[in-house]
Amino acid sequence: MEHSLNHAPLAARFRPCTIDEYFGQQHILDSGKPLRTAVDKGQLHSMIFWGPPGVGKTTLAKILATNSNAHYIELSAVLAGVKDIRAAVEQAKESQQQGMKTLLFIDEIHRFSKSQQDSLLSPVEQGTVILIGATTENPSFELNNALLSRLRVYVLRSLTVECLSQLLKAALHDKKRGLGNQVIEISDDLITVIARSADGDARRSLNLLQIAVDLADNRNGTAVVNESVVNEALQGHLRRFDNKGEQFYDQISALHKSVRGSNPDAALYWFCRMIDGGCDPVYIARRVVRIASEDIGNADPRALPLTLAAWDSYDRLGSPEGELAIGQAIVYLAVAAKSNAVYMAYNQALADAKNSGSLEVPLHLRNAPTKLMQDLDYGKDYRYAHNEENAYAEGEVYLPEGLQDRVYYEPVERGLEIKIKQKLDYLRQRDVQAQNR
Repeated sequence: MEHSLNHAPLAARFRPCTIDEYFGQQHILDSGKPLRTAVDKGQLHSMIFWGPPGVGKTTLAKILATNSNAHYIELSAVLAGVKDIRAAVEQAKESQQQGMKTLLFIDEIHRFSKSQQDSLLSPVEQGTVILIGATTENPSFELNNALLSRLRVYVLRSLTVECLSQLLKAALHDKKRGLGNQVIEISDDLITVIARSADGDARRSLNLLQIAVDLADNRNGTAVVNESVVNEALQGHLRRFDNKGEQFYDQISALHKSVRGSNPDAALYWFCRMIDGGCDPVYIARRVVRIASEDIGNADPRALPLTLAAWDSYDRLGSPEGELAIGQAIVYLAVAAKSNAVYMAYNQALADAKNSGSLEVPLHLRNAPTKLMQDLDYGKDYRYAHNEENAYAEGEVYLPEGLQDRVYYEPVERGLEIKIKQKLDYLRQRDVQAQNR
């Protein structure tokens, strides 16, 4: 076992075995916190660990099992099915008869189907197993309510650069499970660079350190890890970005809300975060076109064609040159005058269209290409606006009966909509005057 451990990757060798060795998550493990109290008293409960990769979800589950003298069973939701769950429950029942608790750890529990999740309800309810599920996805979306109501959710956070730096230094000095048996020369600044590049992921930080040591120049038995070695080790390591996962939607939401809030700096930052993480720029370009209509609208009608031009520029230039055009459009949207008047009007009109039934088109607005239609008064008394004073048929009705008083579009007092509002107010005033004649 010791021999196999020596040849395991550093991240596996240096996995903490006790709470005192565990790095990070003080918000749930500090003295007096609910989870720490349960651990100290040996009174574990079923729970969910929700957090990004590499923050210690699996490690913490193993520590809790050891600390509670519980039989530990680990399943992966990617590979396990209902049959495997039943087998684990049978093992738990046997251990229970011998007076031993069972901690059932299920990695990536969000990948379980509803039937697989349902098969856990009874064992958890009856106390046959203490269930700990690990997930990178929001459990309120991925777990059914019946199972979630039986579990306490603990949010595990990304590790700070300071915490990861401490972890790396500990690994460098540990002679039993770390790199302490090697003579390694590396500055604190470069340790910080590796920690920052790991993006909150302990496993990644240790893997990067091991790569850097393996690439280091050996000078008289000393592994010299300099800046060029670290840069080589970090090549190809992207920031954390879970495409179509929780972080994906959080970041695109932050971009959209930064534009809506007229903050070009924040909008540009979130755009670059997503690009740096590997997001398809075309997805962002599509969302930016939507923002132009939803949040800018007629306050600045130039926004929509500009975003389409940015998308077209990316299609023509590709990456990375085309990404600048998308960034330009994002900055323009952020500083443009804002109006959601069209967006609100569209939603209200759509609701009426869905809820008001099949209201008939007024006769004077109907098309009348045949004599029969003309005899039925299709198009009768329609007033051709171009023949009216100022090309406006004041008092004319265009909405169907029952909706004739509806006003959907209400321009705001910003940008071009100031002018639009003035015109609409004038035309509506003329309608009122025509009705009172």
